[in-house]
Amino acid sequence: MSESTATALESLGHSTLAVARPLAKELAIEAEGVSYWYGEGEARSQVLFDNTLEIGRGEVVIMTGPSGSGKTTLLTLIGALRRMQQGSLKVLGQDVSALSQTGAVELRKSIGFIFQSHNLFSSLTALENVRMATALRPAPVATMNERSIHLLEQLGLGERLDHLPAQLSGGQRQRVAIARALVNRPALVLADEPTAALDAESGQTVLGLLRRMADGMERTTVLIVTHDQRVIDHADRVVNMIGGHIVSNSLTRMTVRITRALAGSEVLKGLSEATLTKIASVMTVETHPPGETIVQEGESGDRYYLIGSGVAEVFKGGAFQEELYFGEGFGTISSFFKRPVPHSVRAKTELELYVINQQDFERVLTTDKSFENRVRSLLMALNPPQ
Repeated sequence: MSESTATALESLGHSTLAVARPLAKELAIEAEGVSYWYGEGEARSQVLFDNTLEIGRGEVVIMTGPSGSGKTTLLTLIGALRRMQQGSLKVLGQDVSALSQTGAVELRKSIGFIFQSHNLFSSLTALENVRMATALRPAPVATMNERSIHLLEQLGLGERLDHLPAQLSGGQRQRVAIARALVNRPALVLADEPTAALDAESGQTVLGLLRRMADGMERTTVLIVTHDQRVIDHADRVVNMIGGHIVSNSLTRMTVRITRALAGSEVLKGLSEATLTKIASVMTVETHPPGETIVQEGESGDRYYLIGSGVAEVFKGGAFQEELYFGEGFGTISSFFKRPVPHSVRAKTELELYVINQQDFERVLTTDKSFENRVRSLLMALNPPQ
């Protein structure tokens, strides 16, 4: 996080970066200050450094980064496959550090693991391999058989139910392993390169299934380590790791939403998508209840607001002027435009607002010089000094 963004967050108190917050209030993963190393003494090699991450229930999160950046190590810590060394980690509401061996086994029963090694039983058919996993969550035999068959059919293996692994291609074996991981309808899916062995069509089928699980009644949380760019279209969030550090963490869907709102703002029309995305990446989010005044006419302003949802009312000299909706902006940065706030704005309904302060706004614009003067002139034309 940039120094200016951190300063903005400090001044806003209850606000957080809009593109970095979890989509859901209920968290499936809460990691804070997680570090990990292999070996001891001179042979010690640290692979994770003070990583913090929150993922909400029902999110599909993609973790990217070069080989050796610590992605798989973090994934296995979240899956309770390794013992925690430093930091705190809660998974599905349980403190992983405090789990006994038995507790870790119980937690893993709520997690679906998809790894590059299929680990299928060579003497069992595709259906029997999937059916074996249902022993972890006992249920009526007929129900589990039906669920296993349905999953394999969804993954394009309806005609391969009775085939042994040796009779299946590598991609087919991978899909059997995926069906096995999902058959118990886990609360959390941890996947390491799940589409690497799949062709484009099969990969999209798998990703579509994971997306439906996340969006469905189960609200399954999905964390995928991958280099496959096709996966990003299905993701809510992209987390990038380099050298054992989480270096970026942004909501792709939220970024798109804010960028669309920015593009609809009269003062920012015509800016490039790249510039709008830069602005979106540093905007914070605030919520305001009905009746709350957000900016007051005549006061010195230090933020520009964009409506993400809800309705705001504008007043001038105490008289109602108009209503503002999604994508419409208000407020001003007085030191930037040399003028006070031109109108009072009040929340008519509950408002979600995307907010940028002076320092971040100027910093973003200076990275795209060809538009800086145009933005200044647009804003001044629409809000002339009084």
